Amino acid sequence: MEEKLALFKNRKRFGIEKNIDVIFKNTALVFSSFVAIILLGIFLVVFFQSFESFSRYGLKFLVTSEWNPVKDEYGAFTAIYGTLITSFLSLLITIPLGVGTAIFITEDFVPKVFREIIGSFVELLAAIPSVVLGLWAIFVMEPFFRAFFVFLHNFFGWVPLFNTEPAGRNSLLAILILVVMLLPIVTSIARDSLNQVPKKLRNASYGIGASRWKTIFSVILPAALSGIMAGVLLALGRAMGETMAVTMIIGNSNAFSWSLLSPGYTISSMLANQFGEADGSQVSSLFYAAFVLMILSLVVNIFAQWLVKKFSLKY
Repeated sequence: MEEKLALFKNRKRFGIEKNIDVIFKNTALVFSSFVAIILLGIFLVVFFQSFESFSRYGLKFLVTSEWNPVKDEYGAFTAIYGTLITSFLSLLITIPLGVGTAIFITEDFVPKVFREIIGSFVELLAAIPSVVLGLWAIFVMEPFFRAFFVFLHNFFGWVPLFNTEPAGRNSLLAILILVVMLLPIVTSIARDSLNQVPKKLRNASYGIGASRWKTIFSVILPAALSGIMAGVLLALGRAMGETMAVTMIIGNSNAFSWSLLSPGYTISSMLANQFGEADGSQVSSLFYAAFVLMILSLVVNIFAQWLVKKFSLKY
């Protein structure tokens, strides 16, 4: 009798737990569906608002630079180029700095107290508002790097990226301020990825006689590579969508130039500058530019998922 009673209680408890699991699963499904619905709604609103400009210009909008509300002619190539060049070049500088800082923090190069202080400074850097970083770029970075920009033009002016006289506010300054903004993201995620590498891998590498640097580059970094790549591509998405700091320092000129020393434009800064005063077909063209930015961000995220999955399977 006692055995039957115990079996009944176990079945009842199992049934209750099963019902709780079903309720939790359905609740999570509902909330995740809200996220998908909101994202789809934003995508559809931006697309339909841009449909007038899309039907008028087609893909020509992507390869022309003229943005003239008086003539009612619009093209976003300058802003697209500025978005891509500032994002990728800032990421190219950030990767070695961020990953190197993460290695310095996680490995025992200095006492633990110093590593904790540096880690705290990195996290505090992420908390600084972008408008404050923009002001800092205007009043500190621009005077500090002015002579360096002149040097780049004088000695590397034959390169298209440096073939113009340095402007007070230019694309290269926007790249440098993006480096400051992306550094905490790459460093924090790389640090977490490196900390998750099992210690037995380190010990095994040291046990067969590998040096510290050999262990770092041949064992630890490959094991953490998928997480590091996820952080890098997350930072790339942040760079493509950054608005305020870039708007304050890039110069906001729609005149196309390959040079990083001349004023430039990004899609985000163009939207921030012009949307408040836009009307008529200009509004649709701005929505078209925003739609292009969403597509670029979507491509980056899809590529990030594929890349992270690939490295996760490899290592």
